[in-house]
Parts: sequence; structure tokens; C-alpha cells
Amino acid sequence: MEKKPNFSGPRRPGGPRPKPGQRNDRRGRSDKDPYATNEQIRAREVRLGGDNVENGIYPIDKARKIAAGMELDLIEISPTAEPPVCRILDYQKFLYQQKKRQKEQKAKAAKVVVKEIRFGPQTDDHDYNFKLKHARGFLQEGSKVKAYVFFRGRSILFKEQGEVLLLRFANDLEDLGKVEQMPVLEGKRMIIMISPLKAPKKGETPKKERPAKETPEIQSENNGSEKVTDQNPE
Repeated sequence: MEKKPNFSGPRRPGGPRPKPGQRNDRRGRSDKDPYATNEQIRAREVRLGGDNVENGIYPIDKARKIAAGMELDLIEISPTAEPPVCRILDYQKFLYQQKKRQKEQKAKAAKVVVKEIRFGPQTDDHDYNFKLKHARGFLQEGSKVKAYVFFRGRSILFKEQGEVLLLRFANDLEDLGKVEQMPVLEGKRMIIMISPLKAPKKGETPKKERPAKETPEIQSENNGSEKVTDQNPE
């Protein structure tokens, strides 16, 4: 009977999975691994920080021994510091907490909405107050206000008058917004950007003023911004 050949190739290692702090990391650091741990750390000495260890500078061998004694991992948090800053934690739990924190920050990041309001260089007081009321409502909602004066034809000669109008507009809104960009002339438009002082609290509905008798022409753009334009443009 013919004997089957014996294969002496590498076998998959058996035995229990190593505990945190006992990993030898001989295979090197993975490209997807954002932090160096344990044997991957090449610095001669590190600064230990955190609540579970006495803070200070330690030789790397001693820092590894402390982590192994606590059955945790030595994690290099700030590799560019001198010496590198490390913490002793469970690496898998640390990664989970980092991902969870990033998701929370992403969820809290609110989409910035910009509302546009258009003036003519010789806007009268009635039209000005009408648009000022809308701007106050936009800022109370937490939106930014991009106000601009449009100069048509020879009306560009009144650019100084347009600048005065925009500065007056920002001054009348100083209780709700702050100037993010001073008046700047871009082509035929002089623009000022005003951002809200604070965003409304979650679940809080901003107070809305009574609707005006006149209804402004609202133009929606693809980027989500809205314009309040002159009914009788210059």
C-alpha cells in the first residue's frame, strides 16, 4: 500500500488568544492601524499619561512592562511629541471609543445654510426694513445671511452708498449676528456675510415675527440658499 507523503509546511498556531499587553506584534504594523502599540513603538523613552498610571517619562522597556502587568496595551497617542506620548489602555476598546466619538461629532455637525438678501444701491427705508425683518428671522433660525447690493449699469458709481447700506444693515443686526466678512466688491455685487451669534437649542423653535403684508420674491438655488430680492430692482 502506497504511503501518503508527509507535509511539513507551516501550521496555524493554536492555543488561547493572547491577552492585551501580551501581543508581540512581530508581523509589524498594519496600514489600516492608526496607532503603534507595544513592540511597534520604536522610541527609547515615552511619556505616560492617563488616570491609571503615574504620569511621567519612562524607558520604553519599563513602560511595556507596566502595560503587560496591567494586562493592557501601550498605545502611542502622539508619535511626533518629544518624547512620544503614550497611554495604557485596552487597544480594541480604545479604537471603539475613537470611532464612536467620531460618529457623534459627525452627527452634531450641522449643515450650514446661507440665505441671500439683495438690495439696490438706492433702496428706500420701507424696502430696507422689510428685508431687515427677514434677515432677523434667518439669523434666529441659525442660518447665515449673505446680503449684497447689485449694481446695474452706471449705478456702480454709487458703490460707496452701497457700502454704507450694508454696514447699516450689519449694525441693525448686531444683537443677532456678527460680521464674518466686511463689504467686498465682486464684479457687480458688493457682499457682506453675517453669521448668527448662536445656534438655536435642539427642540427649541425660534420666535417668528408676524408676516409682512408684502411677500418678497424668494428664489431657490441648487445649493440650498434662498434669496430675498427687490420687488422693484434698481
